[in-house]
Amino acid sequence: MVFLARLILVLAPVQAPDEDVPGQDRSPEGAYVLDPLLVTPTLSGERRQDAPYSAEEVDAATFEARAYRTVPQALRDLPGVLVQETAHGHGSPYLRGFTSFRNLFLIDGIRLNNSVFRPGPNQYWNTVDPWSLESLEVVMGPSSVLYGSDAMGGTVQAFTKSPWARMPLDGSWGGMLAYRWADAENYDQARLEAFGPLGEHTALGVGLSWKDYGDLHGGKEVGLQRNTGYDEVDADVKLEHELSDTALLTFAHQTVSQDDVPRTHKTEDAIDWEGLSVGSDQERDFDQDRRLTYLKLDATRLDGFFDSLVTNLSFQEQDETRNRVKSSGAREQQGFEVGTLGWYTHLFKESDLGFWTLGVEYYRDSVDSFLNKFADQTAADDIQGPVADDATYDQLGLFLQNEFEATERTDMILGARWNYVKADADSVRDPVSDERISIEEDWQALVGSVRFVHELRPGELNLYGGVSQGFRAPNLSDLTRFSSARTNEFEIPATDLDPEFTTTTELGLKSLGEDTASRLTLFYTDIRDRIDRVPTGNTNGAGELEVTKDNVGDGYVYGIELGATHRLNSSWSVFGNATYLEGKVDTFATSDPIVTRDYLTRLMPLTVRLGTRWEPSGAPGWVEGLATWADDADRLSPSDERDTSRIPDGGTPGY
Repeated sequence: MVFLARLILVLAPVQAPDEDVPGQDRSPEGAYVLDPLLVTPTLSGERRQDAPYSAEEVDAATFEARAYRTVPQALRDLPGVLVQETAHGHGSPYLRGFTSFRNLFLIDGIRLNNSVFRPGPNQYWNTVDPWSLESLEVVMGPSSVLYGSDAMGGTVQAFTKSPWARMPLDGSWGGMLAYRWADAENYDQARLEAFGPLGEHTALGVGLSWKDYGDLHGGKEVGLQRNTGYDEVDADVKLEHELSDTALLTFAHQTVSQDDVPRTHKTEDAIDWEGLSVGSDQERDFDQDRRLTYLKLDATRLDGFFDSLVTNLSFQEQDETRNRVKSSGAREQQGFEVGTLGWYTHLFKESDLGFWTLGVEYYRDSVDSFLNKFADQTAADDIQGPVADDATYDQLGLFLQNEFEATERTDMILGARWNYVKADADSVRDPVSDERISIEEDWQALVGSVRFVHELRPGELNLYGGVSQGFRAPNLSDLTRFSSARTNEFEIPATDLDPEFTTTTELGLKSLGEDTASRLTLFYTDIRDRIDRVPTGNTNGAGELEVTKDNVGDGYVYGIELGATHRLNSSWSVFGNATYLEGKVDTFATSDPIVTRDYLTRLMPLTVRLGTRWEPSGAPGWVEGLATWADDADRLSPSDERDTSRIPDGGTPGY
C-alpha cells in the first residue's frame, strides 16, 4: 500500500475579488458557472458561452488548488482529453484522439511546435513551466484557419502572468513564495516570484522555479519505479510598458532546463507490470532546454483603417540531447538544436459587414543535429542526428475571418487561410547507400471554417457548431528522421510526403444559469491522407523493425463530450464530465503491403469524472474530492500492440 500525500504551502498577498466583475466566483472545473472571456477560439475575445467551439479554461487558481505538476497534467480533468505520462518528464495529451504534432501549443500566441516534433506521445509540452502561467485555454477540434499547421485535434494556448495584473492593488511590489511536496509522485517544487512597478508606466515580473523529481511510487503491484526522476530549473521575466492609454509594449523571456530526464521504459529499469516487456539499455536520458524571447505590441483605438492590432516578434531555441548506454556498454549521444524566428500580426476592424480579423505570420526553423557513437563512429554517422543536419523549415500563413450577426439570435463566423510551407535539408542520410543527400520540398494548403452560435434562450441556452478544417504539413521529423521510434522500431527518411487534413463537423449545447452550467458536444472528424509509420519489411543490424513514413490513408474519429457543474449552496458544489470516443484509420498492420483499417492509437476509453468541493465563504481553506473511472483501453491499433514496453497484452486495464 502506498501513502498518497501532498503538501502545498503558499505565502502571497491576498486580494479579494471584485464583486462587480462577472465570473470571479470560481467553480472547480475552471468555472463552468462563471463565463470567462476566451481569446483563443476566435482571437476577438468571446465569453465561453458565446464561443462557437468546445473551449475550456484552466486558470492559475485551479493550477494551485489541484497542484498539477506539469502542463499536460492540467488538461487531464477536461472532457475529451487523455494524458499519457510514461514517467515524470513525459506528458502528452490526446485531444479527441490526436497527440503530439497533430495538436498545436501556443505561448502568448507563439508556436511551441517546431519542425522536429516527432509523432506519438512526446515530452515537449512538459517544457512549459506551469508556475509561470496565468491560464490555459483549450479549443477542441481544428483551428488551422487561425493558427495554421498542426491545429487538427485541438489548440492549447498558455498565457503567462502579467505584472500589471499580478502586482498588489495599491501599486506596490508584491509576490509569492510557494512550496509543494508529494509523496507517491515523490517530488519537491518551489517557486519565488515578484511583481511591481518600475515607474508610473512600467511594471516588471520575475519568477524562478526549482523542481526535484525523485523516483515514482506505483501501486502495490509496482512499488518504487526506479530511474524515473530528474531535476529542473526554470526562470521567467516579463516587462510591460504603457506607451499610451491605448498601446502596451511587452518584453518577455523564459527559460527551462531539464537534466537527465529518463526514458525509463527503454531501459532495464522498466517495470514488468501486467507482462510489459523490459528494455535493454543501461541508460537512456534526455537533457532538454528551451528559451523564448519576444517583443509584443498591443494597440487599440487606432486612427487608420484598422481599429486595433497585435504584433509579435519572437525567437525560440529548443535543444535536446539523448544520452544512451546500450546493454553492451557502448555509449551513444544524439540530439538537435532548433532556433525559430517567428513573427505574427493580427489586425481587427469593426464594420457594417461584421467584425473582421486579418492575420499574417511567418516562422523559420534553423536546425542542426548530431550523432556521436564515440569509438564506433563512422562517416555515415556524421551526416545527421535524429533529424537532418543543416536544415531550414519555413511557414508563411495568411488568413481572414469575419464575425457577423446572421439573425437577431444567430451569430456566424466565416474564415479561410492560405499556408505555404518549405523544407530544405542539406544533410540527410540515405538509408540504402549511407551517403549524404539533400531534400527540398514545399507545399501549399487552403482551409476554411464555418461556425455559428444560436441563442435558444437568450443568456441561458445556446446551440453552437459548424464545420472546420485542419491540416499538418510534413515536418523535418517526417521527412528525415533516422533514429529509433517505438519499441523495437527504427525509422528511416521518407522523401515524398503530402500534407494531411481533417474536417470536423460539430454540434453542441451550452447552458448557463445562476447555479448550474453544462455543455454537450457531438463531433465527427474525417481524416484524409494521414501520415503514419509504415514497415519496410526490413530489419536493421540491431534487430529493430525498419519503418518509414507515408500518407497511409483515410479514417475517422467521432465522440460525445459532456460536462456539468452545479452549486448546491454557498459552500458546496458538484461537478463532472464524461467522454466517449470511437475512431479508426487506414494503416499497415504488418510488414506486408496490405492496408487495413484499425483503431486509432491510444484511443481514449469511456471515461467519467465526478467531484465535489466544499469551500465556505470567507474560510481560509477548502476540501475537494475527485473520482475518475475509465473503461479498459483494449481497442488497440497495430502500433499499440507492438508497443509492448508500455501497453500490456490485450490493452491497459480499466481503473
